[in-house]
Amino acid sequence: MISFVLGVEDLADTRFALSPLHETLLSLRVLQDPGLSALHLPWRRSVIGELGALDTGLLMSLVAQRRTIPDFLTPQPAGFAPGFEEQLAVVCQAPPAQVRHDLLLAHAPDPLPEALRAATAADDDDAAVTGLRDTICELLRRYWEVAIEPMWPRMRLVLEADMTYRARQLALGGARLLFADMHPNLRWEGGALHIDKMISEHRVAASGQGLLLVPSVFAHKPAPPVSPEVPPRLVYPSRGVATLWEQAPAADMTALVSLLGASRARLLGLLEEPLATVEIARRLRVTPSAVSQHLRVLHATGLVNRARDGRQVLYRRSALGDQLAARASTTTR
Repeated sequence: MISFVLGVEDLADTRFALSPLHETLLSLRVLQDPGLSALHLPWRRSVIGELGALDTGLLMSLVAQRRTIPDFLTPQPAGFAPGFEEQLAVVCQAPPAQVRHDLLLAHAPDPLPEALRAATAADDDDAAVTGLRDTICELLRRYWEVAIEPMWPRMRLVLEADMTYRARQLALGGARLLFADMHPNLRWEGGALHIDKMISEHRVAASGQGLLLVPSVFAHKPAPPVSPEVPPRLVYPSRGVATLWEQAPAADMTALVSLLGASRARLLGLLEEPLATVEIARRLRVTPSAVSQHLRVLHATGLVNRARDGRQVLYRRSALGDQLAARASTTTR
């Protein structure tokens, strides 16, 4: 078990961040073991054939047999939503001693894979470790471009929707409610966040460093740093992943499309349940600003209602909107 001891100031400094680099590294677990998550099999099938030119042996060696990832590859995000290149630049500056230490720690008690062993065999061969680090950075850049970057806008909408939900939980019930449904392995008790079923066992006092929460599409369980020396950070499974690779709902109500246009007809068809703007944008795979423009029109014409729920505004079809959608659906049968 790993525990983060959080004082009042640490809870006040609890914050969220997005990390495209974390997603890139965690996605390697799914490539390595498709049984980890059946939800990601459509993504895996679409990507696996595009990796032919990459050194997949070295790529897969970055994930240890116990599925840990060296800490130097996942630096603390600087700001709320750093870019991939910004994060990778930090990795490319990691000192050789840190690279060697983190590789050995992540793979322990197993020996390093052959792809990593030669460059880290000698404690004083910094040039070999630096060369390995630079090779890994270039490999990760190419892998990101093939496997993650095309899907990142869609993934980001899922992650932002999760953070909106978590912020509301924190506002309504404090830390206990915030962590209550993140994952069964997490529990808040006695001023500490406990992460059960971990290979490592250590207790980290945040001591004013706060706690960074990073939602992840590819994380199948909570993933704290491997080393207790890293500031408290928790990568956790995001909500909404089950719908990530689904096709957007089709607009099949011809009459309604003719009346409202395809975009507004699809949006109205979606609003049989209350949804926030970010969640609507994620499902329709458009920007929140585009959704907001359509919602303003639908609300002004009385086709949708809106109500504030904590910090977010939820939209749902009005009775008039229900009648219009039902009539259009009946007409197209």
